[in-house]
Amino acid sequence: MSDKFLHHRPGRLTEDRFDLVPSGDGGAIDDFHSFGWLRGLRERATMLELRKKSGDVLAIGYQWIERVEFNPTDGITLHIHGDKICIKGRNLNAEIRPEVRLFQGIARHRVAWVQEADRSGSLNGGERATIVEEIVW
Repeated sequence: MSDKFLHHRPGRLTEDRFDLVPSGDGGAIDDFHSFGWLRGLRERATMLELRKKSGDVLAIGYQWIERVEFNPTDGITLHIHGDKICIKGRNLNAEIRPEVRLFQGIARHRVAWVQEADRSGSLNGGERATIVEEIVW
């Protein structure tokens, strides 16, 4: 597996949008603070990395995800061999920029990682930002 999977492009959140700053290695992932988006139109992640603010990390092979549900109240639910992983937060299906939505990206294997926001990140995210408040597995 390529080590580029774990690299992402650092980004800065401004009032309404993200300014993407290229990384030194020309990384192929855009960093939207709550999730990493593979830039290439044909790029697909083999695993989804879930990062908790505690430092715990779980990586799941996309091939093991049976279905993905979005409910505005409950968030995003990943169904994996009878188990559920819940991603809770706000604006989880909001368009961050044209054709970039967290739920849509997971469904299309374009999201490399999802991470919980720390308290300051959730407060400073703005009205339209996608904020992952909790990942439960």
